[in-house]
Amino acid sequence: MTSQTQSVSLQDAIWDGSVPLDIRLSPQECRIYDQSDPYFIHYPRLSYLSFLLPRLHAFFSPFLIDPGVAPHEGWFSYEDVPLKWHYPLGLLYDLFSGAPPAQANDSDRDDRSSPAQRPSTLPWRLTLHFTDWPGDQLVQPDAEGKVLHDAFINSVKEADFLRNGTAKGIMSLSKDDSTQLWNAVQQHERSIFDPIFRKLLYAQGAPLRHIPLKIYLPSSPSASEPSTGHLRVVQSLITPFVQGTKEPQTLGTALHALLPTLFPSRRTPILARPVLHGAVVPMSSQVEGLLREVAYLDGWLHIGLVMMG
Repeated sequence: MTSQTQSVSLQDAIWDGSVPLDIRLSPQECRIYDQSDPYFIHYPRLSYLSFLLPRLHAFFSPFLIDPGVAPHEGWFSYEDVPLKWHYPLGLLYDLFSGAPPAQANDSDRDDRSSPAQRPSTLPWRLTLHFTDWPGDQLVQPDAEGKVLHDAFINSVKEADFLRNGTAKGIMSLSKDDSTQLWNAVQQHERSIFDPIFRKLLYAQGAPLRHIPLKIYLPSSPSASEPSTGHLRVVQSLITPFVQGTKEPQTLGTALHALLPTLFPSRRTPILARPVLHGAVVPMSSQVEGLLREVAYLDGWLHIGLVMMG
């Protein structure tokens, strides 16, 4: 298999990846307590839970104590932890479900689901709420969807700026391209998304300056963030080459530079494993290659850490 064929196969798997969901209405908002029907769906890992709210609102309306609540007032929780609506579903699942990530020697996998998923965690049961918005932890979207749109576009702009030293790429997209990009994200339409996004990812004449990379690691609750899922998000300026050398930056060298206590070795995970799209990422993977092939739809590498031992 050629490297180009492997690249296409990997991208196909990422776009086709989904998580089986079992969504339940919060008993406190259900007129028959916990007896409402569950909503089952295979939902794309790359997509965002907020896009489900209109159909979920319609499905659960007969069970709502207050059927007058608006769809955009919905929010999700897992084991009483509010889930950030601007995180892709796959990232949320990797961070909170407790499912063991897939590794290179895994052979058993579900063709539609991530190889990381195991029967004990599937379907992933989430609770849907339409009241008591956790305003100390989540920004509330608006009825028109402008907040959702702006959050995504701002993330794309930030990634564009890191890659090229300017956000001119996303800012110079035609109005039609900008509209189609957002529509493709909402509808999970790869055929529309790819041609537009490649204009940003492969900017003409612009050398790659930095890698848009965020690391998510478990942390202890604090007084300022007592119940946000206890995550710490780490990011820094990561160059395509190790600083001062012509050596390509690998995930191992980047993690060692960012979190040397957790990653004392550049080659071997000792205390934690990096996870992307439900699978453990080899420490030897070059970050530029990861960016080109397996970034999320906003242009970022969102990497979760799973502690070992």
